[in-house]
Amino acid sequence: MRVVVQKFGGTSVRDFDSRERVTKWVTAAISEGLSPVVVVSAMGRKGEPYATDSLLTLMQGLPDASAAEKDLLMMCGEIFSATVMAGHLRLQGLSPQVFLGGEAGIVTDDRFGDAQILEVNPAALRAALLEGKTPVIAGFQGQTPTGQFTTLGRGGSDTTAVAIGAALGVEVVEIFTDVDGIKTADPKIVPDARTIAHLDYDEVFQLANLGARVVHPRAVEIARQFGVPIRIRSTFTRNPGTLVVAGHRTMDPWAHRDPDHAVTGITQLEDLVQFLVRFPDVASVDWSYRLFSALGDRGVSVDLVNLFPDRAYFCVPATVATTAEDTMQHMDLVYESWSERAKVSIVGSAIQGLPGVVGRIMSALNQHHVEVLQSSDSHSTITLLLHRSQMEVAVTSLHRQFGLGTKEESI
Repeated sequence: MRVVVQKFGGTSVRDFDSRERVTKWVTAAISEGLSPVVVVSAMGRKGEPYATDSLLTLMQGLPDASAAEKDLLMMCGEIFSATVMAGHLRLQGLSPQVFLGGEAGIVTDDRFGDAQILEVNPAALRAALLEGKTPVIAGFQGQTPTGQFTTLGRGGSDTTAVAIGAALGVEVVEIFTDVDGIKTADPKIVPDARTIAHLDYDEVFQLANLGARVVHPRAVEIARQFGVPIRIRSTFTRNPGTLVVAGHRTMDPWAHRDPDHAVTGITQLEDLVQFLVRFPDVASVDWSYRLFSALGDRGVSVDLVNLFPDRAYFCVPATVATTAEDTMQHMDLVYESWSERAKVSIVGSAIQGLPGVVGRIMSALNQHHVEVLQSSDSHSTITLLLHRSQMEVAVTSLHRQFGLGTKEESI
């Protein structure tokens, strides 16, 4: 049996016409001799009636629900979507079977709202496929060993699809969205951003982790671990999209690298707050250890950390900035903060240590008087903290500097 997982995002299932397009993708897979397993997100996006964020507004003005109760509410959007999608498939003469995440075999821990998958038991899905049925799975959810329902965090339907694909040993996981693949930059900022035909897991993980929102980083991590190919494509066109596989775009083994072919894409993340913390009496206490341990205990994830003996710079998402400030005030630490920050990242295979890349980055930014506030780099990324007001011009100028909209794919 040749199995394919087809995951459809909220915009792909938001209305009747969109769901009819989805049925065409499912029936096309069957006509090619494949057995599709369908994974769906909640219908639409924030503001539309059955989107997850819309469902959460039902609790406004009421006493806070427990984390477990909140998960029960949030998982309803995917249940609605799966049930309605099954109806569309029946109209085409198929035999769909709806599965909740737990029924599909997804077992998680009890970190409600951001549960981690412990294992996937695909026995029920295999049985349905052998009976000629088309499983339709409510994404974004699982079940603990004790039977409690959980959700997998933002982008959890991607994680559902790839985890199911790994358990079933599928040929490919197709993630359908409203764009035709992973692009060299955000097309809302750079209109001539190009769709990248092939990518390696590592580069996709970095692009997703640093702001590109076409696929969730956790899904890419699972795909890399189990060697599951992912194809990211649009529900609304026949374009092949982006195929993500192992080792396709790793460093040139003959070391024929140059700055013109070093960069794969530019991505960005906004709504950050930058902090400068000054440590008292550095000789007697390891203040950096105390500070970042305390922030971690409060659930604050820090980014772009620059440490010095007497001070530290770091950034946090604006949503947790108040918690970070409260933590530092509780520790009697002196700090300064600046909102309206954004980070722009340059991603490419093995760009670290390649002469000329940093010079070209700074040349592009200097031409537009973009001020770099902090920076960090890794084997495949260079990340810059900027004023939010300069984010778009930075992305555009860097995209142009490395010819990403006109040249063939980077190596």
